[in-house]
Amino acid sequence: MRIVMDTNVLVSALLTPFGGPSRILELISSGQILLLLDNRIFAEYREVLARPKFQVPSHARQIVLERLSRKALWITTQPLALTLPDKDDVMFVEVAVAGKAYALITGNKRHFPLKRVRNIKILSPREFLQKINVS
Repeated sequence: MRIVMDTNVLVSALLTPFGGPSRILELISSGQILLLLDNRIFAEYREVLARPKFQVPSHARQIVLERLSRKALWITTQPLALTLPDKDDVMFVEVAVAGKAYALITGNKRHFPLKRVRNIKILSPREFLQKINVS
């Protein structure tokens, strides 16, 4: 199953090791779900995880990013004529569309209005885990 993971889910996974986002990260690491990435998303992951306010140790960032890089399916996208509340979120939809994702997993569903995201499922981590019957 292919997914796109919003950066806020990755941050939550590292800050709350026993929550739903952490479980999604485990499923990616074990190969049970396939993360879709492109260079823009990966660069955002790297930049956001390095922010001092999150206090993610550099060795932990490096391990997580290397694992995601190895486990992911790297996607080449086409620009979409899409307007979202945050223009920086368009890349997540572009990767989801190009990679034929099952869903885009985000903690900020309001950033992805359903009528604008090209039939991609927009799910919270909890909703995603419920849909695939994993807790």
